[in-house]
Amino acid sequence: MRVRVATTILGITAVLLAVPACSTDTVGNPSDSAPSARPGAQADTAQQAALLSSAALETRLLNESDLGRGYLRKPERPSQHDDVTVMGCPALNELGGDAATGGTLSFPRKAKADFTYGGSSSEVSEELYSDSAAKLSHGIGRIFDAMTSCPTYQVLAGGTPIDMASQELPAPRGLGDEQWSQLLTFSTGDRSTVVKQTAIRAGSLLLIVSGSPALVDRHLGKALTKATAAS
Repeated sequence: MRVRVATTILGITAVLLAVPACSTDTVGNPSDSAPSARPGAQADTAQQAALLSSAALETRLLNESDLGRGYLRKPERPSQHDDVTVMGCPALNELGGDAATGGTLSFPRKAKADFTYGGSSSEVSEELYSDSAAKLSHGIGRIFDAMTSCPTYQVLAGGTPIDMASQELPAPRGLGDEQWSQLLTFSTGDRSTVVKQTAIRAGSLLLIVSGSPALVDRHLGKALTKATAAS
């Protein structure tokens, strides 16, 4: 399978997915009791009102002062697209054109920040998304299921072979409504990079923290607290 992907600084850390467009059905006056009113219209309206815009999500990302000394935010750079071929992972292939490695999820309401630590190669990345609980749960769930179903596989990114290893980790309990976690190892030649990725859904908000395992563990709770704080 050959697909287009957006390569990120952390390498292959997520799978792109396509989310169906929101319904364009019109909603009448909440007090309208006409028999023709669509069932659940009021609930749908309330759910839409609870969704956060990309601008609002941006304010809920961790910043340097939240993380502490030694962290620097990396400037956002235009995405670069490379052809990627996934080999040895049928579950990822089954996702078809929606599946790719690298880049961010395609939910329309999103925000992201990348940081380096101590001037070293250690990095941590935070992503926030807002959509209905059902869409967030289904989207991120199928991605983690597909990636952790293949202990080892290989990708060709721009002609460069990358050996992949994935391992499902115990999800952190007591955080949000749903949790997922995995450990990814990328190997090229004699170099290997280990990335931990933990996702937490809290209502209509999805938080993903990726990067050096120690940094993910250190800042996950803090990221969730700020992301879910009342406006």
